[in-house]
Amino acid sequence: MDKEKKRIVIADDHTILREGLKALLYLSTELEVVGEAEDGREAVRIALELKPDLLLMDLSMPRMNGIEAIKEIKKQHPEIKIIVLTVYKTEEYVLASLQAGADGYILKEANHAEFLLAIKNVLMGKHYLSPEISGKVIEGYLKGQQDQAPLTVWDTLTSREREILKLVGEGYKNREIADDLCISLKTVGKHRENLMKKLDLHTASALTSYAIEKGLVTK
Repeated sequence: MDKEKKRIVIADDHTILREGLKALLYLSTELEVVGEAEDGREAVRIALELKPDLLLMDLSMPRMNGIEAIKEIKKQHPEIKIIVLTVYKTEEYVLASLQAGADGYILKEANHAEFLLAIKNVLMGKHYLSPEISGKVIEGYLKGQQDQAPLTVWDTLTSREREILKLVGEGYKNREIADDLCISLKTVGKHRENLMKKLDLHTASALTSYAIEKGLVTK
């Protein structure tokens, strides 16, 4: 009897990248792609519906970014393994991903061998970080040193505020945001007001620029 394949979902807003990953995984006799998502909210829905063994997650996606999606998935199904597959190398993104619950973090520039090695390790219950990520970042995370760092304004934003900031940055109007998040128009306005106060930014274009700077929105 054949060994049961590990079920994988790919979440990335670039179709060509999803197709490339599927082609690589198709070559494996132990792995099977069972679903795809092109934005963070869809990634959460599909992960909770299919309950895959592993989710490959991009960080910068429409509607909900990868970090918030990881938090939501891990909150409801912590057994689902998640590997972040991204272009971001900075400590901020690595630590935020690990704190959200990611089991692995690899760069999109990784080769086929490293990609499969990361999947193998994570499916075995281990953590995997791309060798390109500096030892200082890894050591800082393991020792919990990030907790000693002073909070920035960005750190004070709630998950909902970051979610709304992302949607504003993508050009959504308040009514569209309210409908998308299933909250009232008044609630959206309050969150937007709080964002502007915290960030000291007072126009939609300023919020958009900040969202791009923080990697919530791609140019």
